[in-house]
Amino acid sequence: MQKTVTVPFMLLGILFNICLVAANLLESKVVEICGITVTAGLIVFPISYIINDCIAEVWGFKKARLIIWSGFISNFLVIGLAQIAVLLPAAPYWEGEEGFNFVFGMAPRIAVASLIAFLVGSFLNAYIMSKMKIASKGKHFSLRAIVSTLIGETADSLIFFPIAFLGLLPIEALFALIITQAILKSLYEIIILPITIQVVKYIKKVDGNDVYDVNTSYNILKVKDI
Repeated sequence: MQKTVTVPFMLLGILFNICLVAANLLESKVVEICGITVTAGLIVFPISYIINDCIAEVWGFKKARLIIWSGFISNFLVIGLAQIAVLLPAAPYWEGEEGFNFVFGMAPRIAVASLIAFLVGSFLNAYIMSKMKIASKGKHFSLRAIVSTLIGETADSLIFFPIAFLGLLPIEALFALIITQAILKSLYEIIILPITIQVVKYIKKVDGNDVYDVNTSYNILKVKDI
């Protein structure tokens, strides 16, 4: 397996990190659409799982592990910088401090919840994609993408919402959010699956990679092993 990263991998990695940072900020808002209550992070967060599927399918678990940890670190940097901004004294004439502090003041709790859930869900997603690819000898990508996302997204929601919103939302609303988000995120994957399939085919063609994780270590801490 190559020890370098290619341009397609780099571009997907950048998009992956952008989605995670944006999702953390958007999770601060709870919205209601057609009677369904969700967090605004639903707009972008499932895209990170789609990218995870693409990376695990094309470059294997090692590259997925690298990009998952890069997303983890990126979020910490953004949240850290945001907290510095919150602590800085506002100009006397600026009227936006309350709104700014609400979004970024919640960010540490949202970030902790998101990062723990993200690590568990993302690594589960990549692991299942990897193992199912070996077992199916590279066939049934659609099934592998759906199953891995369903398990990863469910684990993510089960971890994220209790940590992020316990004490802030009624228990009934919390459970409704967990179930609704897990279902909607998985449906998101299914709806966009035709595009995902074409992206994966294109990347395999132009990049020349189609990795099978035979004899690969699934230790999530072996980041240097790419």
